[in-house]
Amino acid sequence: MEQRKIQIVIVGGGAGGLELARRLGAKYGRKRHDIILVERNRTHIWKPLLHEVAAGSLDANLDEVGYRSHCHRWGYRYFFGSLESIDREARQVVLAPLLDEDGSELIGRHAIRYDYLVIAVGSLSNDFGTPGVRENCLFLDDRAGADRFRNRLLDHCLRVSRAMSVDPAVDAHVRIAIVGGGATGVELAAELYNSAAALKYYGLEVFDESRLEITLIEAGPRILPALPERLAAAAHAELEALGVSVRCGLRVTEARAHAIVTDSGTIEADLLVWAAGVKASPLLATLGLETNRNNQLVVRETLQTTLDDRVLAIGDCCSCTPAGAKAPVPPRAQAAHQMATMAFANLVRLMDGRPLRPFVYHDHGSLVSLSRFSTVGSLMGNLIGGRMAIEGRLARLVYTSLYRMHLIAIHGWLKGTALLLVGRVNRIVRPRLKLH
Repeated sequence: MEQRKIQIVIVGGGAGGLELARRLGAKYGRKRHDIILVERNRTHIWKPLLHEVAAGSLDANLDEVGYRSHCHRWGYRYFFGSLESIDREARQVVLAPLLDEDGSELIGRHAIRYDYLVIAVGSLSNDFGTPGVRENCLFLDDRAGADRFRNRLLDHCLRVSRAMSVDPAVDAHVRIAIVGGGATGVELAAELYNSAAALKYYGLEVFDESRLEITLIEAGPRILPALPERLAAAAHAELEALGVSVRCGLRVTEARAHAIVTDSGTIEADLLVWAAGVKASPLLATLGLETNRNNQLVVRETLQTTLDDRVLAIGDCCSCTPAGAKAPVPPRAQAAHQMATMAFANLVRLMDGRPLRPFVYHDHGSLVSLSRFSTVGSLMGNLIGGRMAIEGRLARLVYTSLYRMHLIAIHGWLKGTALLLVGRVNRIVRPRLKLH
């Protein structure tokens, strides 16, 4: 009688989930184990790149990873679907019915058994209950949201360009309000100026970056609170030099169809972008596992959920406070990568009957790219002691290397290196902007 395979189900194919699936598939293959990745999208794009997709300076079709081809290469299975619930007693994950574009059911509700379950569903934008945000603002939570913003941006740029072509005396602008002065909001603001400067080469001869009116709204006293104050001030100055109006200390009270209402006035805009914080999916609070007020699954130092040793959580969707730490691990790509590495090691130990290791978070610092204009950040100088502030070319080099490390983590050294070389060629032969 054939022995039943050990089944490990990973829900969520973001940076952490996809890397974990690759590691487990590479180690175990399909002989005695069945590694299953459940993901509601067909392709993966690294989330820190979504602001470039939104601005049109990155063609996601070239950088995305197809789950079906990736799973074939690395020995795991990919299920297209969304988590609906968990039956922990029966050790099953229940997937919601799968619908096509017309709303017709492709696959009905069904369950997948598991011996071990890893939840890695990432995070969503947190609107903090602000009236009108969900109805009137755009979000950069995924590829679809980034594409939606880019299409609307191009429509507004075309409208302004057309108006100026008909009447050169018209002083028309594309007004964009970005709520949130963290990395996403700052990087998007800078990237938009880079893209606008290139539009004149692609048919919009009378349009350039001077036609953008971008307002960056931050509730706190300064932008980029994760960076040292000197570097945040440098980024602030760089944005204002580009033309961005940086408004700190403004609390948003409402979002309307074409305006952001703050406690000190109204800011009119054609496009509203919300990038003011993240939270986990409300679904996680319904799974019968311990969650915090941001819907994150609370995990122990081993990354196991507090109520079930066979269920682990990694990345933005979990709340992990390592021993001696005063606060949970921040929701960053580097944290998801480190958690994927530890979850892999602990799953191997679980199956071998060995003691598990505690997760230790190593903060390697924060970097923020202001497109081609500048890069600023801070690195944790473990070799030299303390924190090291970096700017300019060195910061840009380190920032670029983060994506290279991600490619190697999900593809391995051989293919990851090849894709980097292909990317270099594409920068030369492909258009600078994605305009469709």
